[in-house]
Amino acid sequence: MAIREDELKTGRCWDGFVKGKWETAIDVKDFIDKNITVYEGDHSFLAGPTEATDELWLLISMLTRKERENGGVLDIDVQTVSTITSHAPGYIAQSKEKIVGLQTDAPLKRSVQPFGGIRMVIDSCEAYGFKLPEEIIQVFTDIRKTHNQGVFDAYTSEMKTARKAAIITGLPDAYGRGRIIGDYRRVALYGVDRLIAEKKKDLLQLEVDSITEDVIRLREELSEQIRSLGELKQMAKNYGYDIAKPAVNATEAVQWLYFAYLAAIKEQNGAAMSLGRVSSFLDIYFERDLSDGTLTEVEAQELVDHFVMKLRIVKFLRTPDYNELFSGDPTWVTESIGGMGLDGRARVTKNSFRFLHTLYNLGPAPEPNLTVLWSTRLPDGFKAYCAKVSAETSSIQYENDDLMRPYYGDDYGIACCVSAMRIGKQMQFFGARANLAKALLYAINGGVDEKLGIQVGPRLAALTSDILNYEEVVEKFDSIMEWLAKLYVNTLNVIHYMHDKYCYERIEMALHDREIVRTMATGIAGLSVVADSLSAIKYAKVRPIRNENGIAVDFEIEGEYPQYGNNDERVDAIAVQLTETFMNKIRKHKTYRGALPTMSVLTITSNVVYGKKTGSTPDGRKAGEPFAPGANPMHGRDRKGALASLASVAKLPYEHCLDGISNTFSIVPKALGREEESRISNLVSMLDGYMANYGHHLNINVFDRAKLLDAMEHPEQYPQLTIRVSGYAVNFIKLTKEQQLDVIHRTFHGTM
Repeated sequence: MAIREDELKTGRCWDGFVKGKWETAIDVKDFIDKNITVYEGDHSFLAGPTEATDELWLLISMLTRKERENGGVLDIDVQTVSTITSHAPGYIAQSKEKIVGLQTDAPLKRSVQPFGGIRMVIDSCEAYGFKLPEEIIQVFTDIRKTHNQGVFDAYTSEMKTARKAAIITGLPDAYGRGRIIGDYRRVALYGVDRLIAEKKKDLLQLEVDSITEDVIRLREELSEQIRSLGELKQMAKNYGYDIAKPAVNATEAVQWLYFAYLAAIKEQNGAAMSLGRVSSFLDIYFERDLSDGTLTEVEAQELVDHFVMKLRIVKFLRTPDYNELFSGDPTWVTESIGGMGLDGRARVTKNSFRFLHTLYNLGPAPEPNLTVLWSTRLPDGFKAYCAKVSAETSSIQYENDDLMRPYYGDDYGIACCVSAMRIGKQMQFFGARANLAKALLYAINGGVDEKLGIQVGPRLAALTSDILNYEEVVEKFDSIMEWLAKLYVNTLNVIHYMHDKYCYERIEMALHDREIVRTMATGIAGLSVVADSLSAIKYAKVRPIRNENGIAVDFEIEGEYPQYGNNDERVDAIAVQLTETFMNKIRKHKTYRGALPTMSVLTITSNVVYGKKTGSTPDGRKAGEPFAPGANPMHGRDRKGALASLASVAKLPYEHCLDGISNTFSIVPKALGREEESRISNLVSMLDGYMANYGHHLNINVFDRAKLLDAMEHPEQYPQLTIRVSGYAVNFIKLTKEQQLDVIHRTFHGTM
């Protein structure tokens, strides 16, 4: 319901909250510090779904099935360019919904968002049997320039060739970059009018003597931010809500926050539209209302269930090529849960449990991407519940709060899969990844691409010896990485200059401070392929097989070599050195807007696509075969059990991979224990040990191959089968057959 005038007069909005500097400054962290109620109990208080929840979820499930039967897209509104206020209010079943708001006027109807690139929209519509009107095509071709057009206007020939060869790949040059987390909590705590007033103060402070390019740009951005906040208020008004003032109660706090997030996804279709860290913030409102007797536990869980339900049906219009790269139709609505405060108290609340409990009330699902910030000091009851949910749903990922907190404080969230940033005070220029496995082949082949047969890298003398010499390969590889790092950063500079110019994230940035930290997030793919390849060259005999043009297109290996994933320092040290070396080369180059360069070891599900575009490698992997996902060992090569595999990955240095180190881990249920209690205890111990050894991230799947094989044969019986892949989760049946087989061929640990 909307705020009542009598409640505003009595100060009900902040009544009962502990005062602090958050009242006079925009400071959500201080509000949480002063008002959080830490919960150290177990999950016994949780409530099941209400009748309205069951009915709503049944409707969504029916629509989801129709969407799948329709080829993956249910409907597209091709007549309307999506903006914050473009669509009339939409509902699932209005009388039953506690939290309202959809991206368009109907659930699962996708919108047209052409500011990133008109060609992607045209191709997406045609792929699903729709046609974009000529007038919209004309506007975004002849009148309104897009981000994609700007990028390709500025790309050099070298950049275009590298993109074609997929030595640099997955670039956000035809779609929204994402990985920006608006502090959506601010709308609930302060109301839109206060936020507009603060932005107007920022604008006034920039009336300075020297109007430089930087000042001009920031003044324009602030003006756009103010405008977007006004549109947010109008959108909410269209639904019958006045969000000018702070939320009065828990229901409004959730609704206000969701409206802010909804505005962001109506305006941007970024590669990751993460939610932030909202559960414990909202718990403060829940606790106040529970204490006042104006909210019951059943009603509290219902609010969370309905909110999460809306997050589960966030949809963007994508091309089949995009879906091949990022399979499973992901949106990365990442919510970060738990963690510790700098004051030594846990950030675990009853709402931390409630968000995880949606995986039972609504069933498992990949979205929102529920991410537990794990500390060895978390309350035992919460640890046990996390382990229980993981073992039964495979729908949670874990990141090392003890590792990240010294860098980011205690009010950070995860963008996309594994990338940490301070909420409202930091953003990322997303940069996809460089293909280091292909770079190694360039070192062997003198910069010639093994698939295209053309010169892509610098013209180096190709290696012509019968047996590859480790020192020679490393020397050439170092030169190729030097070239690649420079080209990579320059390419990202072009992309993000143009994204700011033609596809600026107005509402997301309106929910940031004026002065923020920017990072330039590079990434690498093929780490384990390269580590094993160099190990093979060093410890065995590797003989290149060359084609008629002298290009090494395959390799013969004589002898055994140590393989990454078995806690063998000989090869693990190579993987560590690779990450340090490439990151140091990235650091040499000037970045757009002075962004701090970072790096991830992350592939999403694109390890399959990257493998397709890469020839045979000296580790024995054949041309076209998938890479391992993220920082994982190659499939089947980690033979010494779960703990040895985890130990190898944990050695990778987070200080050189501040954008995250993704590790996807699968274990058969019986390996964790025969009884539920022992499975929970063993999983908690494994997580504590991994994090204590500086492991950064862990996806946990608990199932066996037989279940996945059956799901391939009978997908209709597994509509909500959720698996963790590389930093996020997907519905298994939405993966391509190749990606399903890739998952099935990964290591399933049968022993600890």
